[in-house]
Formats: sequence, structure tokens, C-alpha cells
Amino acid sequence: MASSSKFPVSFLFFFSLSFLFTSTLSRHSPQATTTLDVSSSLEQAQHILSFDPQSLTSFVQAQSAAPFFNSSSSSVFSIPLHSRGSLRKTHHTDYKSLVLSRLDRDSSRVDSLTTKLQLALNGVKKSELRPLPTEIRPEALSTPVISGTSQGSGEYFSRIGVGNPSKQFYMVLDTGSDITWIQCEPCSDCYQQSDPIFNPSGSSTYSPVSCGSRQCSSLEVSACRSGKCLYQVSYGDGSYTVGEFVTETVSFGNSGNINGVALGCGHDNEGLFVGAAGLLGLGGGPLSLTSQIKATSFSYCLVNRDSASSSTLDFNSGLTSDSVTAPLLRNQKIDTFYYVGLTGFSVGGQPVQLPTGLFDMDASGKGGVIVDCGTAVTRLQTQAYNALRDAFVKLTHDLPTASGVALFDTCYDLSSRTSVRVPTVAFHFGGQSLDLPAKNYLIPVDSSGVFCFAFAPTSSSLSIIGNVQQQGTRVSFDLANNKVGFSPRKC
Repeated sequence: MASSSKFPVSFLFFFSLSFLFTSTLSRHSPQATTTLDVSSSLEQAQHILSFDPQSLTSFVQAQSAAPFFNSSSSSVFSIPLHSRGSLRKTHHTDYKSLVLSRLDRDSSRVDSLTTKLQLALNGVKKSELRPLPTEIRPEALSTPVISGTSQGSGEYFSRIGVGNPSKQFYMVLDTGSDITWIQCEPCSDCYQQSDPIFNPSGSSTYSPVSCGSRQCSSLEVSACRSGKCLYQVSYGDGSYTVGEFVTETVSFGNSGNINGVALGCGHDNEGLFVGAAGLLGLGGGPLSLTSQIKATSFSYCLVNRDSASSSTLDFNSGLTSDSVTAPLLRNQKIDTFYYVGLTGFSVGGQPVQLPTGLFDMDASGKGGVIVDCGTAVTRLQTQAYNALRDAFVKLTHDLPTASGVALFDTCYDLSSRTSVRVPTVAFHFGGQSLDLPAKNYLIPVDSSGVFCFAFAPTSSSLSIIGNVQQQGTRVSFDLANNKVGFSPRKC
């Protein structure tokens, strides 16, 4: 007699078909994709080679609309922000050579950040590496300069006024350093810049900082001459600035001014700054501009570096309501960098498998992820990079591949396409995720149609979210509430 617990043959057949269908679906489920506009990216790349930078007049006029700022309040104010390519005509005649020069500068930038961190982790200050005599000429503080000065300056510029009466200058935007400085007369050695070099004798508010002041003692490298504080800032790529540390009036277009801002008046300056008059330090240290004006928040939106358009650098505007937020973390060993709580990625809508806590910062200050506007290509710990790249390659097997270019090892020949569907890529911050536009992770490296996956591995424990991935997204640093916000399409 047959057992009543046995299923009918028809049921078993239906169950087998259902299982087979479900199993097949799980292996071949549709992946999340987005469109990369190949033609548009190539047209923009070609355009930047022949682009005639806009006049200074139109730039200054654009600033006059900036909201009023009063240094005694936390009013919102903003100033224009431009890519380097929109302000300084490139000397490159083909796009690949331009890309290679950018990547060369970028590698120098990353070396600078990792060197700065390593010194901090080891408890070594730069002044301990090169003792400074009490009485010293600025020339004596010089350091060797690597080749490549003619490659240009930082990738993004803003324009601020210095002195009273105010003189306008293009300044490199830098969230990876604290000291704001400007080239000053008399120059013992100054590089070429777009604006006339600042002359302190023409300002009524120029005031040298004394050797015993809090500002002078806060410098990593300082010396004293005739009771006046001297400063030196060296960047790990060999670039440097040396001069007097002073206080000056800083203004933002016609919107207002701030008195008594401590900054460097550089008489001896070398390195990858050509075009800019100096650097706007927006790091987290006590001498940064953000700290000195007691900003509760600041934000920027970086336009595509091959675009002639502009955006803004805003202070005290807070986070937008639609921001993808992440914890803003600090490293007890170095207060300059802005660390963010990155937890992982997804590709094609599927999480990339990574060890738990791979991006955590340990008790010694190693590890972690910083957001940096001066680094171009996102650098990831090798294990994380390999996992992200492999997940992307697995879902792009139908695209024709191309040889690697410089630091990029994953490239595609899209010369025969006008557009292409590619898997999505997203950053994860705890329970929230930020979807990147395709043009923020597949970028052209020549004019013929080779595109590369715009991430790179690093041997350092430090990972960096670079400006290629930030393009088109307003990045907000809520300093009062220790949050970082990412708002796509808010330029």
C-alpha cells in the first residue's frame, strides 16, 4: 500500500520546474545599469583643448551677486568655483597627453597626502626633519622641486580678495591642507600666475604675525626674523612656499570681508601651482580658513574638469534635505583631513563582498577614508579596489577591452559606440547609498574613444574619494554636527 505522505508525480514535476526557473532567474537576474553618453564625453574632451578661457571681467561680475556675509554672524555666502581648464588654456595639443599630465599631478598629490599622514602617525613634525635657525632668510628654507612645474596647478580654483583695498586673486581650492597663502612682493622666487603678484605695501590691513603669537606656534614649521614669524609649507610632491606669516583682510567678491585672517605671504614659492596666486586652505586644522572664520559648514560642487561652466563654494549653508549623509570622522593624529564613514560599494545593484570594517580607522590612526577635492582619481586599499574592479569587469564582458593607461588597469574601446549601457556603481555609507553617474567612473583617456574605470589601488592604508567621483555632486561638510552630505545634481 502506497504511503499517503508521497506527493503526486504531477506535483513533483511542477515543483522541479519551479525550482529550475527560480535557480536560473537568480543566476541571470537583470543587473542595474545606467547609460554612458560616449559622444558627449568625447566632444567635451576635444572642446577643452581649444577652449579660450573666459575673461576675468565676467568672473568678477559673477561674484557681485554673492549673498552678503558678515564676519560676526553665520550668514550664508558663496563664491564662484571653476575647473582649472576653464581658466587657463592648456598647452596640450592632444587629449591623451593632457590626461597623462593630470594623472602625473594626481600621483604627486596622493604622495603628498600620504606623506603628511605618515609623518603625523609617526609623531614627526617637519620642523624636526629640517631644523630652522633663529635668524634665517626665506631662501634658506627652500626644498628641491621635482620636474613637471609646467604641468599647471590644482584642478579647481576660486577667487577671493586680499588686502585693503581688496585685490582679486585666483586661489587653488584645497581640503587637504590648512594654511592659506599667496605669492607676495618682493619675490625671491615666484612662479607664473594669472593675476599681478600681491604687494603688501599697497594694503592698509597687512600686519606681520609676532613670533610669540598663537598663530605662529600653531605652524608645523616656523622661524623668527626681527620678531616676525616666518612660515614654510612643503607638499610631498616637492612643491613648497616660504615667507612671512601675516594677518590680512580677506573678501568674497562684493559680499563682505573678514579682518585678521592669518595667511602666508610667500616670497619663495615653487611647484605645481602655476596659474594660481596661492592656495585656499579648507582643512580641519586651527589655521584653516574654515576654522578661522568659525564656519559651521561649507560645501562645494565640482563641475566636470573639461567643462567651461562654474559652480560655487558656499559657507554656512548646511545640508540640503535630499543629501545622502555619512558620519564625518576625525583622526586624533591629524586634524586636517575629513574622514567619512564609507562602508562599501555595489555594482549593478549588487553589494561588493568586502571584509567587515575594511575601511575603519584603527586606534593608531591608520586606515579610514578621506574626502579630498584636490585628488582626482579615487584611491582604494588594494583589496577593496580589486573586489570593486572585478565586480565591474564581470558585468562588462560584452564591452571591447583596451590596454591599460597609466594608473588605470581596466579600459574599454568604445570608439564604435555613441552611448553604452554599463552597470551602476554606488558608494555605501551605512544604510544609505550614493549612485554615481556613469561619467564619474568611466572617463575618456584619449580622443579616439578609449574609456577607463576611474579608480586606482593604493598601497597606503588611507583611501581617498577623489574629485572625479565627486563631479556634479554638492559635497557638504556639516562641521557643527559631524556629517558629510552628498547631493547629486546640485551644482
